Amino acid sequence: MRKIAIDAADVRILRALQQHGQLSKTKLSELVNLSPTPCWIRFTRLKEAGLIRGYHADIALDKIANATKVVVTVSLEGHRKANFEHFEDYIGQVDEIVECMATGGGMDYVLKVVTPSLSAFQRVMDRLLSAELGIARYMTYIATRDIKSTQFNIANLMTDPED
Repeated sequence: MRKIAIDAADVRILRALQQHGQLSKTKLSELVNLSPTPCWIRFTRLKEAGLIRGYHADIALDKIANATKVVVTVSLEGHRKANFEHFEDYIGQVDEIVECMATGGGMDYVLKVVTPSLSAFQRVMDRLLSAELGIARYMTYIATRDIKSTQFNIANLMTDPED
């Protein structure tokens, strides 16, 4: 995929949005130390280029509901493009699966599943297994508590200290 060139001011804008969510033109310009109009032009360019996919609240789920969080590793029987596409299309429709990463190595996917209970999680897995997605095997790991959950720091990703 072709990368989009961004500079330090763009990085400051993206980082401010990561930390604070949707901001007014004035507040964003204050946070990134640019005047409002040039800041908003840059913001609009970044958004139109698809770098800003949305704004999300970090909800303290444990304060409003009980939730069972499970990490599931999945290995598929077949490894053709159609096998992966079929699995990924189905996973995209399952609300309880909040994250899915394709991985290299021993497993094909890592899923993060959030349900109200362990029995609800099992129903999700039963649906996956019944859907004939070509799952060869899976392993489940019950999360007992959250230690860290943050956004990546885009500034750290823009430069490699080894270069």
